[in-house]
Amino acid sequence: MIKHIRTTAVWWLSIVAVFPLYAQQQQENTLGSLWSKVEENYVGIGAKTASVDAAKLHERAVKSNMLPQVKAQAQNTYGTYEGSAGAFFPQAGFFNVSGSTAGLGGSSTTANTFGSALVEWELFSFGKQQKQNEAARALYNKSVSDKDAYLLNLKKLLSERYIILLYNDAKLDWTEKNAERLNDIRKITSGLSASGLRPAADSLLASSSYVQAMGEYDKWSGLKNASLIKLLELYGDGAIDYTTSAGRFGNPSSMDLDSESILSPSHPILNALDEQSDYYMRSGQAQKRASLPSIDILGGYAHRGTGIGPKGTVSGAWKDGFSNTTNNFLAGIGITWNITSLHTNRLKGEQLFKEAESTKLLHSQYEQAMQADLSASQTKILQQYEQLQKTKLAVQQSQDAYNMYLARYKSGLITLSELLQIRILLEQAENAHIEASRDYWLLLAYEAELTADFDFLFNNL
Repeated sequence: MIKHIRTTAVWWLSIVAVFPLYAQQQQENTLGSLWSKVEENYVGIGAKTASVDAAKLHERAVKSNMLPQVKAQAQNTYGTYEGSAGAFFPQAGFFNVSGSTAGLGGSSTTANTFGSALVEWELFSFGKQQKQNEAARALYNKSVSDKDAYLLNLKKLLSERYIILLYNDAKLDWTEKNAERLNDIRKITSGLSASGLRPAADSLLASSSYVQAMGEYDKWSGLKNASLIKLLELYGDGAIDYTTSAGRFGNPSSMDLDSESILSPSHPILNALDEQSDYYMRSGQAQKRASLPSIDILGGYAHRGTGIGPKGTVSGAWKDGFSNTTNNFLAGIGITWNITSLHTNRLKGEQLFKEAESTKLLHSQYEQAMQADLSASQTKILQQYEQLQKTKLAVQQSQDAYNMYLARYKSGLITLSELLQIRILLEQAENAHIEASRDYWLLLAYEAELTADFDFLFNNL
């Protein structure tokens, strides 16, 4: 008795432990579980993510232009020293010479050492920098919307490839059933021919039909394997269990077909066009404001050494170029205005404004077309679902009729040609149901892309 109780307890514990795993496997056997793997590993998504990161870095780089610009240089030269007296701050790439030659004696050339640091800060630019920052932000938002639109298109692509795989799998099962039916007819006909109840030609006809069915099976086997390879290009794994989905393919669950969906204004494709238009608009504003002057604060410090001594003696030795040092500093404020760019920047700004206007009109065109496609798609889905129910009933009736005629053929009441015609009608009914199932799921995938909502498709296929 105790042993029986222990056995029962172990049995129940095994059921409790295995049931969650079984339920998890059933849950994973959906299109949604494939998408989670694709979203995690597909390289195309990584490329879009990198584009978003690049746009974010560009935005930070544009904002950094508001910081003071610090420039430093150091140089050591050897050459003549003709020139006028005074100190100056050469930019990088310009070289320093000594100064006036009045009252100097000694070598005609001397060494010089010079180092300086300049700080330039654009204090006021009449909103140009602000508009550039706004344009960079709009460009980043556009990259995010482009990624969302890419993900939406990838969901549709995954759905279509999965539906085609299930369609080819259903076709393969269909040809296998046809081959099995023809094989049964072939065996029955061979027996009847051997006993003299049927002519030998019936046996040959049945065998020919069976061979043709096997050839059709080979064709759909290749198509199924090819569609699996295409799906694995997205999925990135060598094992996909679609057994449960294959059952749902020909027998879809019911859905609310009477409710009318409205195109969301936040659809990723429309969002991307909005952000692109905003980018053009703000870039045009920044381009126009670039024609205005900028006010800068300038500060600098310079250290200089020369081979010319305080008493006017010039030394040509290189080491003396680090002697006789002087230090200078400057601070000031200035205004810079490129007057020539007024006309050019105005034209560039108008060009960007026209680009923004064009993108807005394109947004309206897309919105109207997508709403029309959505309404048309919902009408087709409703009728396609009705067709699917009728083809399902037709398959059941054709199957029952075929079984009845097969029994009559075995009894010798009908000829082989009559039975094969009934089998063709059953084959056509099954094929029509498979075709209707494929069209129904493809319509749902198209509607999901228009509504940006793949929840029903991912959870029910």
